Amino acid sequence: MPNSGDIEAVDPSQRSDSQVKVYAVPPREGAAPAEIVDGFLEAMTSDDLQFATARKYLTKEASRKWDPGARTTVLTDGPTRRANPANDRDAPQVSSTFELSGTEVAVVDKQHAYQPDKGTYRNSIHLVHQNGNGWRIDDLPAGLLLSLSDFQRNYHSVNKYYFASAPTSGVPGGSGANGSSSRNWLVADPVYLRQGIDPETRMDPLTQTVASLLDGPTNWLRPVADSRFPAGTALKKGVRSLTLDDRNSLKVPLNERASGVGQGQCRQMAAQLLFTLRDVTSMRVGQVELERADGSQLCVLSADQSQEYAPDHTSGSPAGEYFVDAKGRLVRMQAIGGDTSAKAEPEPVAGPLGTGAKPLSTVAVARDERRAAGVSKDSSTLSTSSIVSGDETAEKLYTSHAKQEKNRLSAPSWDGCGDLWVADRNPANPQLLRFPGGSGDPQSVPVLGLDGSRIAGLRMSSDGVRIALLLTKDGHTTLKVGRVVRQGNVDSPTVSAVDELRPAAPQMADVTAVSWAGRSRLVVVGKEAGGVQQVRYMQADGSVSGVNPLPGANRITAVAASDDDRLPLMALSDEDGIVRLPPRANWKTVVEEGKSPVYPG
Repeated sequence: MPNSGDIEAVDPSQRSDSQVKVYAVPPREGAAPAEIVDGFLEAMTSDDLQFATARKYLTKEASRKWDPGARTTVLTDGPTRRANPANDRDAPQVSSTFELSGTEVAVVDKQHAYQPDKGTYRNSIHLVHQNGNGWRIDDLPAGLLLSLSDFQRNYHSVNKYYFASAPTSGVPGGSGANGSSSRNWLVADPVYLRQGIDPETRMDPLTQTVASLLDGPTNWLRPVADSRFPAGTALKKGVRSLTLDDRNSLKVPLNERASGVGQGQCRQMAAQLLFTLRDVTSMRVGQVELERADGSQLCVLSADQSQEYAPDHTSGSPAGEYFVDAKGRLVRMQAIGGDTSAKAEPEPVAGPLGTGAKPLSTVAVARDERRAAGVSKDSSTLSTSSIVSGDETAEKLYTSHAKQEKNRLSAPSWDGCGDLWVADRNPANPQLLRFPGGSGDPQSVPVLGLDGSRIAGLRMSSDGVRIALLLTKDGHTTLKVGRVVRQGNVDSPTVSAVDELRPAAPQMADVTAVSWAGRSRLVVVGKEAGGVQQVRYMQADGSVSGVNPLPGANRITAVAASDDDRLPLMALSDEDGIVRLPPRANWKTVVEEGKSPVYPG
């Protein structure tokens, strides 16, 4: 406990300071070129406002052109410099060149979007000798260059929220500016923002987050999601700090672009803010009040009122945990959350999928927990039926004609729109299939960018906008997340394609299983090159989640997680059967014989 010093007020709406701070040191007089380069690279990792100290290492012209926010390149251990006299432009007394190299992890672009990028980084930095100033850098790489540890110290992942676009006649996405042509639930759009005061904007983390939300969706999500904020909406000029009042209410002053919106649209704007701010502040934001440029009130929305727009509106917290028992029946256990002492006995669901008359291999339960889909024991046939009524017969939807069982149907998955998805892995005619409303004839959905890979498994997100795909090529299975583009009209929507596949577990050479574990998070089972199997959380953008690593289990081949993080993980272990991992506990066996553990979705 401190025993001296002044009392300082703490704003509860802000995150605590990082444990480590780097203070930039200006160049010393007479510093050699190598010292200038090292000092500049170190100064880039600091929280110095406007990067003022880092700019002292640059010539005036280079400082004017350098844009630290253009991009952030993340290297495993930071850049390594090596003198490269062959590229010097003039005599060594007035010109010096260094080559920068390292192992690239990712690039964070100007929109703050994280893009995994494995490979070797190479660039150069050039210095000139100026009379009176000594050596200064006059040519340098764009943006910031950080080690992974510096990046994790300075930045944190934030989910911005936008509304899922609904199809409009012949136009993918739709504008949705007034809400008339869009679906009224939110989609997470992860970005990386500064943990402390942003050196360039001088905004605190809360204000940075609001400003980033107002900028609109990232390029990857933009074709399938809309913002209810009118184009050009920003914070009122001069606003660099937003704070919660004593009622945990947040006032957000906007510029004149938002002044004319109606109450319905304004409430949706406020809902975007409330969901975006949930993980940014240490205190729960209980209410958002949007203000016009003149200070008058636009609208007010409470956190409870915003729940109608929840990203997991179709499932919420599921009532049950499901799997296929030793008799090939779909069985259900009551979801018991973190109570590790509670006992849950599996019981067959109602309807034909719970009888065992036609044994199942894999299953998927609709998000409203009223219907389910099952794949036959030989992986050839997909059927659906009610799981709340015993009177309905199963509807046979599709049959794969692949010769080998491993090349037939993947495990199915339901999206938040009520559509059922499955992959036919038949090498003669591989297809991604969508059953609108979970019945009828399938639509074959093109998947762009497969590059010779074949779909081995899939999981749909609750918002219906993203799909996690296990892709097999050259004996390895990797994980990518694709964007689901819908078109047609509201009465007869179709999916035009799954496109813009991006790596979701770039560190893993082989991925065995995957499940969505929240609005922008995945739980992944796999192993790195030469490593052992591990279970870890990953962000949907391919970055590593901040959650601590999970305890391992024996030879996991399937995994299931809920959007509600209070519920345990479920998995299939080849050695231990169906196992579950409650929060802050270890894996425990549920039944020794079973397969296909799932939550709704």
